Amino acid sequence: MRIDKFLWSIRFYKTRSIAAEEIKKNRVSIGTSAVKSSKEVKEGDVIKIRKNQIDYKIKVIQIPKSRIGAKLVPLHIQDVTDKEQYELLKLRKMSQDYYRNKGEGRPTKKDRREMDDYVGNDVTADFTDWDDFFGETDDTESNETED
Repeated sequence: MRIDKFLWSIRFYKTRSIAAEEIKKNRVSIGTSAVKSSKEVKEGDVIKIRKNQIDYKIKVIQIPKSRIGAKLVPLHIQDVTDKEQYELLKLRKMSQDYYRNKGEGRPTKKDRREMDDYVGNDVTADFTDWDDFFGETDDTESNETED
């Protein structure tokens, strides 16, 4: 099976054309040499893939006939990526800046929902009737005007 089709069929890339582009950019290699999209994959090959600034290594156990479900992927490949690479990925995710500087512009819908969850809706539930809140009733107003 061609390597671009293989990477697509084991769900490493969403489309086959994306897999072919990544191969053209020399982000995929078997052993130490970069490959072309037409390279045939064999069982036992170790494929190195550079994706999201991480170097993944997968070992081909079995070649699927076509695209497979996510639950069946471990039957066809074995992940032999270094643990340091996954730690780097975790650190990068944690160190990403907030998508918008705080205090800059109006709050987005997401920001508003987060603020509502933080503050809660207890304040509005307690004070639904303003007359009760201020201690005024219609009876006291009518008595004052009659005197």
